[in-house]
Amino acid sequence: MAKDEIFLTPEGLRNLELELEDLKTVKRKELAERIKLAISYGDLKENSEYHSAKNDQSFMETRIITIERMLKKAKVADNVDISSVHVGSIVILNDVEFSEKVEYKIVGPSEADVAENKISYESPLGGSLMGKSVGDIVSVNAPVGVIKYELLEIRAN
Repeated sequence: MAKDEIFLTPEGLRNLELELEDLKTVKRKELAERIKLAISYGDLKENSEYHSAKNDQSFMETRIITIERMLKKAKVADNVDISSVHVGSIVILNDVEFSEKVEYKIVGPSEADVAENKISYESPLGGSLMGKSVGDIVSVNAPVGVIKYELLEIRAN
């Protein structure tokens, strides 16, 4: 994977596009109204509402720039190849030590959400799984030591 490419699932791409649209249309207008209202209170030097709105505006504009850069570098991983692990693959692993099965979806960094069992291909486990095939054993360095997983199954999304 090239350093400048950002791999996303089709769902991740859609979510970024929707977030960008919302920020540019809805959120910008809301913040403009907040700033306009805060200005009407007068004395901007000690106007906490104004400073809060300007701070929020700064964060929002930074997020817009970040998403636009990500979308320019985005490469959508919509493969159906299940012979090895790729971005978008769903994997079922067996924790070798505890004989526990876990399921993860390999996603781009901006899509990672441990609560939904979505792990980034840049994470230690995600990175170890990339390119692996069913039956392979992967070792991952964790704070508790090395954890070994056996790759039991690869599914397409």
